[in-house]
Amino acid sequence: MLVHLLYPLRDWWFGFNVFKYITFRAAMASVTAFVVALAAAPLVIRWLTALRVGQRVRRREEVRELYDLHRHKDGTPTMGGLLILLALGSAVLLWGDLFNLKLILAMGVTLALGLLGFADDLSKLRGNGAKGLSIRTKLMAQVLVALGFALALFMDPSFPKHLEVPFLKQPVMGLGVWMIPFVLLVVVGTSNAVNLTDGLDGLAIGCTTMIALCLTVMSYLTGHRGLAEYLWIPYVPGAGELTVFCAALVGAGMGFLWYNSHPATVFMGDTGSLALGGAVGAVAVLIKKELLLALVGGIFVLEALSVILQVASFRLMGQRIFLMAPIHHHFQLKGWSESKVTVRFWILGAVLALLSLSTLKLR
Repeated sequence: MLVHLLYPLRDWWFGFNVFKYITFRAAMASVTAFVVALAAAPLVIRWLTALRVGQRVRRREEVRELYDLHRHKDGTPTMGGLLILLALGSAVLLWGDLFNLKLILAMGVTLALGLLGFADDLSKLRGNGAKGLSIRTKLMAQVLVALGFALALFMDPSFPKHLEVPFLKQPVMGLGVWMIPFVLLVVVGTSNAVNLTDGLDGLAIGCTTMIALCLTVMSYLTGHRGLAEYLWIPYVPGAGELTVFCAALVGAGMGFLWYNSHPATVFMGDTGSLALGGAVGAVAVLIKKELLLALVGGIFVLEALSVILQVASFRLMGQRIFLMAPIHHHFQLKGWSESKVTVRFWILGAVLALLSLSTLKLR
């Protein structure tokens, strides 16, 4: 918004020229989101506590192995994803170009999936135990959101519709109409993967923040014609504005982590996890880094694969591969403390982010 209000005044005072620079607005968006999250968190936490929207730890007979490790979390306010969305939305509104289609699409997917997660959290807290919305209902809603996103990109003649592969200079193939199911797979898969990862204090938001920081760099490079051509990566017009979105996501994530770190005083709930997964997936699609997302978001891939393998192994052979899935619970049951699991996953996430950035030059 400020770019529309203040940049036109550059002829009156040259200092307003700064608002045209994406790097400046991205930095300010990150700081703004962080400050909003820090300032609003106490109010949001008190409000959620007053509404009695506390986390319900499943009973001992349901998850006997984890009950003693997690029972102290019972009653901790959840739906803290509202805080992330508030900080992210405020920063984007202030520092983003509100007429940029890619920014609008990224924010739209994030808010839509956040609304779905909010409905799921309410369902869990209002008489439906710990189950929430049915798996079919959630999946159908996610597919509808992703389908609207995919169709908007498919009908945009300026958007590249080829498959970009890391380490290769040239696109492998044009996707054509197959771009639509491919986008659905990326957005829905990422959203659910983050949801599965959100099981320990600070784990999901810490990993997401590292991914968002990596995507901030990639968005800027993808939206800069000269740098994109130099690095042999696809240039996507307008994608540079996603730098502001990703930087705001970093700030919001760090602000939320301040209160979500162990021992957490608030949980993001599905309101946050579904929204964050949608944000990451949408940005990856918009900057043509869909396949690279499997590397930069390797922790989320590992978490999702552990669940898939565990279910498949038990149904086909009657045996479990892990002590419990998702895999972060496996390490807990092996005796690792919650903080140790979280920090070690953060370290892996940071290494994967650095490896992902290295692929930009290794072509």
